Amino acid sequence: MTDHTLTSNPHSIPHSIWPADDLRRADKTAAQSLGLSLYTLMQRAGEAAFNLARGAYPASRRWIVLCGHGNNGGDGYEVARLAQAAGIQVTLLAIASDKSLPEEAHAAREAWRAVGGEIYPADADWPQDADLIIDGLLGTGLQSAPRENVANLIERANAFPAPIIALDIPSGLNAQTGTTPGAVIHAAHTITFIALKPGLLTGKARDVVGHLHHDALGLEPWLATQHTNIHRFDASQLGQWFTPRRPTSHKGDHGRLVVIGGDHGTAGAIRMTGEAALRAGAGLVRVLTRAENVAPIITARPELMVHELTPQALDEALEWADVVVIGPGLGQAEWGKQALRKIDNFRKPTLWDADALNLLAINPDKRHNRVITPHPGEAARLLGCSIAEIEDDRLLCAQRLVKRYGGVVVLKGAGTVVAAEQAELGIIDTGNAGMASGGMGDVLSGIIGALLGQKLTPYDAACAGCVAHGAAADVLAARFGTRGMLATDLFTTLQRIVNPDVIDVYHDESSNSTT
Repeated sequence: MTDHTLTSNPHSIPHSIWPADDLRRADKTAAQSLGLSLYTLMQRAGEAAFNLARGAYPASRRWIVLCGHGNNGGDGYEVARLAQAAGIQVTLLAIASDKSLPEEAHAAREAWRAVGGEIYPADADWPQDADLIIDGLLGTGLQSAPRENVANLIERANAFPAPIIALDIPSGLNAQTGTTPGAVIHAAHTITFIALKPGLLTGKARDVVGHLHHDALGLEPWLATQHTNIHRFDASQLGQWFTPRRPTSHKGDHGRLVVIGGDHGTAGAIRMTGEAALRAGAGLVRVLTRAENVAPIITARPELMVHELTPQALDEALEWADVVVIGPGLGQAEWGKQALRKIDNFRKPTLWDADALNLLAINPDKRHNRVITPHPGEAARLLGCSIAEIEDDRLLCAQRLVKRYGGVVVLKGAGTVVAAEQAELGIIDTGNAGMASGGMGDVLSGIIGALLGQKLTPYDAACAGCVAHGAAADVLAARFGTRGMLATDLFTTLQRIVNPDVIDVYHDESSNSTT
């Protein structure tokens, strides 16, 4: 099982993602279509979670099971019953409520009582020798911070030395947005049922989900007939974008890319963008920058064609180019503004990043041939809101950006979101905390620009570029860890990632493709 805090999730989990509300409404329909009861699904969920717990912690002998007053708690009762039958000592604590339990959760609780299972109040003492905690407190219906009694249990569980397995979703994590409005379980493992929810893959998910597992509870035949509008993209799909090149292809077949930026003191940004484009397979890359940057960039990477950014040079470059990337190190002075105005009439694909986005926020326009790649701060400026509002619902904000600016939007972060008109939402399931360093966005811009030049659609170029970018970082993190990773470290692993058809005959760990 892959460490979700380091790299992508296992390829065995689905690529389709269901909006949380849709899934809550659909589970009954799904069960009925296959002649199953909701209680049968609950029993299957309990069995799947129990098997995961035994497999992950085979030596554990004393479990604490925390049950809420809903169907998530019903799953907990089922786990407790199976554990006790296997000879495990179980201490079950349940949240009290004046409301009746849902029918299937009530049946699960009675089944637990029927085998002599005891139910302790939420404030009962915990056995100090317990070696595993099962979290069945809150399910996917959470919309606000957990109430105080539940929050206390969550905090107690997090402070206890035993690992936690979360049922369906860590309690306190919003299943749609991945936000944590209050206390939240920090799980070592999460097993989600029926289908993936967006909140398991973006927002704060990676901080709290741990190893992510999935069980469809036998509903695979029904799920196969359904269509969802959210998709998970990971390294297993690289081969569909990065197909082998024709042996007779030449540099002109793989895109002529112009990258514009690198104001005073920011030559590094545009150099990284240019080199990333080359490493991602661009045929020819021309850099337009300040005169002072020309010699250093050529010296560092002679394969780049580097020129001073002048009106004449820009006119010639736009006539020559298949794709334009503008923004890395561009600045917001008149020099950069003039360049941005010049590309207004460029009708081929463009990518705007960094300072180009800050200038776009000042003078907004809508165009369909553009990819924009904002981080949350830039997204907030583009939408005229706070960063907190962006992070409160990343999927919704990506859609708002598309509505206002057109084209394709890449909202960067842990669980990057890709959105476009008439396209499904994409959540990128590669990358790690090592990418929280300067220059990573510049590298991503170069990768996506290169893929635009290789004739991928803007949406596919954005998705493939984000996956490749994160997968290259995942290879590095697996070898060296996340601390101290530099953006330029990705170049050698990136070349391996964008050639997934290559068989690693030498078993070189550094060229492990993650696929």
